[in-house]
Amino acid sequence: MAGIALGVAALIIVMSVMNGFQVDVRDRMLSVLPHIQLFNPQVDAVSALEDWQNLASEAEKNPEVVGASAFVASSGMLARGNVLKGVEIRGLDPANEGKVSELPDQIIRGSLDSLQPGTFNMVIGQTLANQMGVNVGDTLLVMSPQGSINPAGFTPRMRQFTISGIFSSGHYEYDSSLAFIAARDGAVLFRNMGLAGVRLKVKDMLEAPEVANQLMFSLPQGIVARDWTQDNRTWFAAVKTEKRMMFLILALIIAVAAFNLLSSLVMAVKDKQSDIAILRTLGASPAEVARIFLVQGSLIGIVGTFMGVFLGCLVAYNIDVIIPFIENLFGIHFLDPSIYFVSQLPSHPEISDITAVGLTSLVLSILATLYPSWRASRLQPAEVLRHD
Repeated sequence: MAGIALGVAALIIVMSVMNGFQVDVRDRMLSVLPHIQLFNPQVDAVSALEDWQNLASEAEKNPEVVGASAFVASSGMLARGNVLKGVEIRGLDPANEGKVSELPDQIIRGSLDSLQPGTFNMVIGQTLANQMGVNVGDTLLVMSPQGSINPAGFTPRMRQFTISGIFSSGHYEYDSSLAFIAARDGAVLFRNMGLAGVRLKVKDMLEAPEVANQLMFSLPQGIVARDWTQDNRTWFAAVKTEKRMMFLILALIIAVAAFNLLSSLVMAVKDKQSDIAILRTLGASPAEVARIFLVQGSLIGIVGTFMGVFLGCLVAYNIDVIIPFIENLFGIHFLDPSIYFVSQLPSHPEISDITAVGLTSLVLSILATLYPSWRASRLQPAEVLRHD
């Protein structure tokens, strides 16, 4: 019973922590990334940007859309001295950016409002600023993949930008590889090499794929609607696979406990052979004998499962209190903020996971009682009592 309870509790706690990491990373990603992007890949950035308000008006007719803002996106190279860094450069409209992301609240130095057309200012992540060795007021050389061919070879388009702000999203990948500029400056810099359109925010981020499909049918032909799950498909697929494999691996703990239940019932049948034979001679049927061991094993499985569910939920729902207590008690820190982008162990229990774990434990426990019960029902009273 204790083995089953510990297995169930361990599985619930681990699944809850994995869910917590997934939700935490997803929320940090979507604090910078848009829920949906609308763009026409066949139109250059300058022309697409001029028509963004009309496209936004059409998109906002969908009741699920709560905000819209212009964007320009392309890859580029930042250079300062001997340091070169490839980044994703995104042009935005600072006046409307707060409607589609939390970037305005993540500025730690400088201002997002400094990204005005023609100023050629830039806002970069804190990690990227440290890697480049720059601060607010310093300049960086931006090289576009679009350039010109001359007798000396290919020359990329270059432009000097001034660092006017630094943001921190708490996500290392974005803090080290994203740079924001004014949308108009991005359209001029990238032209045919960049995408331009509208960024949208929807009421429920989980409904973004469905909303994107609806917009594909309602917007003009040629417009592509890409939601956040498509941009991060590989990452979410990896997390889903990891969660599934972790469930299977930790379910082996419950399987081991169920095997111990099976072996203990087999030994009980062996020890109680004489008692079973006497019951049979008194008129007990094979089904009634089997039911005795079936009930015994099932009760062990049911009680152990409910104990494990209670213990697992107790820890999973209070892990934000338990982990700091352990850290303070032993003077340790499980997640170093200088290494991990989260400093606390997140937990997000889901009823579906708890139900799946409980049902798995019950099924394995009941299956473990079938063989001992069948073996008890097959005992022949005469053969047993002859040797006694």
